Amino acid sequence: MAIPPSLQTNLALPVIAAPMFLVSGPDLVVETCNAGMIGTFPSLNQRTTEGYRDWLQEIKGRQSPQAAAFGVNHIVHPTNPRLIADLTVSVEEKVPLIITSLGAVRDVVDAVHGYGGVVFHDIANIRHARKAAEAGVDGLILVANGAGGHAGVINPFALVGEVRRFFEGTIILSGCLSTGSDVAAALMMGADFAYMGTRFIATRESLADPAYKQMVVDAGASDITYTPAVSGIPANFMTPSLIANGIDPKTLPEHKLDMGEEAKAWKTVWSAGQGAGNVQDIPGVADLCARLKAEFAEARQKFQERVA
Repeated sequence: MAIPPSLQTNLALPVIAAPMFLVSGPDLVVETCNAGMIGTFPSLNQRTTEGYRDWLQEIKGRQSPQAAAFGVNHIVHPTNPRLIADLTVSVEEKVPLIITSLGAVRDVVDAVHGYGGVVFHDIANIRHARKAAEAGVDGLILVANGAGGHAGVINPFALVGEVRRFFEGTIILSGCLSTGSDVAAALMMGADFAYMGTRFIATRESLADPAYKQMVVDAGASDITYTPAVSGIPANFMTPSLIANGIDPKTLPEHKLDMGEEAKAWKTVWSAGQGAGNVQDIPGVADLCARLKAEFAEARQKFQERVA
């Protein structure tokens, strides 16, 4: 497995709880890490750079000695006015894992590598994967068809296979992964990590509105709409949420990316992936992680029996 050594420490299951805008916070991150998986959050979930530093220090203070590493997502896009300030804090606080989105920049990668950190980058197509590889990232997060948030349209089998032909670093697969057996399947396909977002929205520790969590539980794959109308970049949203905000899924407007407008929109227009159909409850993160481990072990055992 191509997992960086710094992320292998105390890793009980190769799962990353994805950094979700307005959903991931210290409670979700700490509980995930303490369960032996990697918890992450977007720096922009804190309203200020000072508040972002406070969250980092809180997370460090609450992690158990057996905790896995944690990570932070930075939006590397010209419309993010806080990138330099937030990245400076990440460097000073030596965040173990930095996840970059909407831009793979060599200077950002070099800054993180300077203190021994690891950089994973979101990609949804091969062109972006090659650009990120050229920028020197340690891992590529393959956001395949059906993933929540900003998602691609490529089948995960095709995406993993094609990326692996030219990229020797860590591969993290995203898209409809909800169970421990899904994690096992991702590893069998050639991924090193499973990336889970939607499943962690519906947990007690997530910052999501209770109605948001329940909508995830109630939704199925057919309740997800893929559109650029909300943020300017194609993303998956729950259709009932679009309708509740006066957006007709059949006549979606055009939209240009603007970080300020996007932040406002995502508060009431709720994103989820097609894997929502496999989310049927709202457990605590510790209970969810224990379930994932048990499901993973069961899937391994069944596979070994079938092969034999």
